[in-house]
Amino acid sequence: MNVHEGKPEAAEGRFAIIVARFNETITSRLMNGAVETLTAHGVADDRIDVYWVPGAFEIPTAAARLAAAGNHVALIGLGAVIRGETTHDQHINRAISLALAELGMRHALPVIFGVLTCNTLEQAIARSGGESGSRGKDRPESRLGNKGNEAALAALEMVNLMKQL
Repeated sequence: MNVHEGKPEAAEGRFAIIVARFNETITSRLMNGAVETLTAHGVADDRIDVYWVPGAFEIPTAAARLAAAGNHVALIGLGAVIRGETTHDQHINRAISLALAELGMRHALPVIFGVLTCNTLEQAIARSGGESGSRGKDRPESRLGNKGNEAALAALEMVNLMKQL
């Protein structure tokens, strides 16, 4: 049996982080977590490009332009959509997730969905914390942590895996 999986190692090339300014106190923490994770794994700071967009809904538009340009080995979309009194958040989240997944498939490029989809502000704060969370909820020691860290780790692993494929 041949098993292939990505390792969270630095890769040649540039990484793009697309961050929504809406809910910026949350999203800036996600962005900081992603940048810290990338640099901790050997990605030079000058190979990380951060693009701010007005809101989470605009992440796929910027990601599409960046994917088409072909200058990055991975794109990381970070945002925070918090449920309100209507179902508006569900429509936004669905549109973003489908668009980013389609971009990744079309361009054979890791496009990471790092958008928080929370019911409350408290949940968003908990998911943008300082340390890395556990991977998955199936472990007794699971913790929330910073989803920006997790998105950056996923990007590193996918870049490594894509080289193997």
